Amino acid sequence: MIRWGLVATIKAPTRAVLNFVAHHLELGAHRIYVYLDEADPATFALLDAHPKVSVTTCDDAYWAEHPRHPKKHQVRQSANATHAYARAEVDWLAHIDVDEFLCPKTSLADQLAALPETAQCARIYPAEALAGDGTAFKLTKRLPYERAVSAEQLYPIYGKYLEGGFLSHVEGKLFARTGLKDVMFRIHNLLHGDIRNPGKAVLDDTILCHCHARSWDAFMAAYRFRMERGSYRADLAPMRVERRNRMTLHQLLSLIAKHYGEQGLRAFYDELHADTPDHRRRLAEQGLLHLCDLQLDQSRRKQFPSY
Repeated sequence: MIRWGLVATIKAPTRAVLNFVAHHLELGAHRIYVYLDEADPATFALLDAHPKVSVTTCDDAYWAEHPRHPKKHQVRQSANATHAYARAEVDWLAHIDVDEFLCPKTSLADQLAALPETAQCARIYPAEALAGDGTAFKLTKRLPYERAVSAEQLYPIYGKYLEGGFLSHVEGKLFARTGLKDVMFRIHNLLHGDIRNPGKAVLDDTILCHCHARSWDAFMAAYRFRMERGSYRADLAPMRVERRNRMTLHQLLSLIAKHYGEQGLRAFYDELHADTPDHRRRLAEQGLLHLCDLQLDQSRRKQFPSY
């Protein structure tokens, strides 16, 4: 039987961490490696008590064993994922975030077992959550040109500026076959020496449900951090929509905020993420509506009954 696991570097409330871990344990994860980005004794104790969870606090003592303590959280994520890969007790390891949830149609172990021996990594493409009850997600087209056309049809105001109409990544994340030497995890890729994503396959029967901005309040709560240091920051490359747009998401959001304020940001969010019958219909017509009840509370109660 193929054994698979996850690694994540996390700074989040206890409930969110337990939801993430419990969901994937319910799917059959053999081991989950959690790196707490700052000390959180309560969360640590709950995770440490679970036999399938390996939890590490990334404090000064932890970083003293590494060449350096990266300032950017993205670099810390990659370093921790690489650290977990080197000691992984599983056959396949995926590097994902606390707001990302695997949604397989069939057994993940079976999907991974069916991959050819030449496949050293396997990509899982994302769906982005709509606002609402948390059961509706939107997909995007795989080919860049089709993605651009689709986004403009779905979102006539802002679709032309965004990859697939997504606020976050369209690349998805990777499972990596363990046992390779000289491997480094990145956020969306895997490096094996000088080779990027060796023998890459695709897990078409698994979707990465990304709860990037599940509500207007959640979007605004994360907005400033993402603008300064996260996925909306200024130093990211411009979005590549049909090769016409050379604007970054940071520039787009800055312009909206400057000219239209919070009301403009709300209109931007609603066009992209409002969970309305019309939005669902338009997504369904393009085959881009994904419905999935993650049942996070139920999984958490089962896996962590003492919480």
